[in-house]
Amino acid sequence: MKHVWLTTLMVCLGTVATDIARGEDACSIVRAPDSRAVVIPFSVVDGRIYVQARVNGKGPFRFAVDTGASGVGRLDSSLLPTLGLQSSGSAATSDGVTTAEAETTAVESLSVGSIERRGLSLITRDYRKHVSGEAAFDGILGREFFADGLLVIDYGARKISFSTSRGLSRDDAGALPYERAFRVPITIGAKSFEANLDSGANVAMVVPARLWPEVSGSALEKAASGQLTNGKIETSKGVVPGPVKAGAMRWSDVDAKVSERFPEILIGAHALSSTVLAIDQRSRSIALCPN
Repeated sequence: MKHVWLTTLMVCLGTVATDIARGEDACSIVRAPDSRAVVIPFSVVDGRIYVQARVNGKGPFRFAVDTGASGVGRLDSSLLPTLGLQSSGSAATSDGVTTAEAETTAVESLSVGSIERRGLSLITRDYRKHVSGEAAFDGILGREFFADGLLVIDYGARKISFSTSRGLSRDDAGALPYERAFRVPITIGAKSFEANLDSGANVAMVVPARLWPEVSGSALEKAASGQLTNGKIETSKGVVPGPVKAGAMRWSDVDAKVSERFPEILIGAHALSSTVLAIDQRSRSIALCPN
């Protein structure tokens, strides 16, 4: 389904593992073999990543891996009767533009491969209202599902690897440090900015209208409304000639959505699909490498 880019913007911090190597090349660390890593295959639809997950030992169900989603995970409301679950409370959820209350449900376990998280309270919503057909999903794996290790998303190989035995350091060559998940330093042309890396947004790039004159001289055209988690925003579209640089990645002539209401630059799934994206929340470090 086109013109849908779900994103949730919050902070997720972790503790730094004591055995993480210092001062190495970030992309070399990411590409190094690790026999102890959990490897999970994924499929891609419209740039988004989908894996097979189990809830309370049942499934598998189709879950999207969304670096723009806070928390451990989310469930589509259609799964509640299937799993015999009920709403147990509510929680605030933000999509970066609007904050809304959403119902929550208590889940004993959520697992992908041999990675399991237990004793969870997950937000539940009718995601299929906005995402249908081959892009539909039963739930979302959020940032905190992978908070205690090194997450490597290899789009070219169509696999995720997750390891608690190795990691990135902010001192590694080419590593991108962040304070707010997952906002990293980038350059567009000769200018420096901060961008949110969001694997759950099915766009290449989003630019706030106030920044458009700084990143592109191209004319804007009217575009379809953008669907966020809590509502729609009006958008235009244009091209960012670049080069757009982040870590070891360089993009040129990037298709961008432009919005008066969106608060920050976002690099979405269509751009990330040309990368190997590695995230270590323990050291708050990211590597972006060509795939």
